[in-house]
Amino acid sequence: MPSMVSNRRTASGRDRRRRFVAAASAALLLGGAVPWRVARAAHVVRPWPADRPVPPLDLLDLDGKRWRLEALAGKVVVFNFWATWCKPCRIEMPSLAALAARRSQDGVVVAAVNYLEPAAKIRSYLEQAPFKPPILLDSDGDATVAWTPRVFPTTVLIGRDGRPAQTVVGELDWQGAEAESLLQPLVAGRRKA
Repeated sequence: MPSMVSNRRTASGRDRRRRFVAAASAALLLGGAVPWRVARAAHVVRPWPADRPVPPLDLLDLDGKRWRLEALAGKVVVFNFWATWCKPCRIEMPSLAALAARRSQDGVVVAAVNYLEPAAKIRSYLEQAPFKPPILLDSDGDATVAWTPRVFPTTVLIGRDGRPAQTVVGELDWQGAEAESLLQPLVAGRRKA
């Protein structure tokens, strides 16, 4: 009979393999090589291609409020694409909520874009894992297809000018130094009057 320690080791090994596959897939989808140091990472950061147009974003949140990217002009926007079935997404959400609370005075808006799940399922999930930032419903999956390489979680950072700056594919600690280094240049950017 296996001990609990060996079960933990097996689960830990599975987590490492999942992270490896997610990072390698993200690197390949984003057109990059898969060096070992990247493949071991839990995330990959890529600049938004200068020649790539900004996709439209017009979604309803869980309360029925309409969210459009144009309405957020002058703010730094953090769109996190996720699903309740995605373990790295669930792990990342508390640090996103902390980011939203800590940076709201700086004009940072955090919104989680849920992929294809019904509102009732999301609300049920939120009963177990509360999350205060708005959750937008990508009911047909079109926004996720337009904005991401279809790897979860994926977070798109958008500057005050309404242009995406970077895409973070995979789980990131949004309270950590790397997240701060990604956000600070956007926060410091000129505010619209």
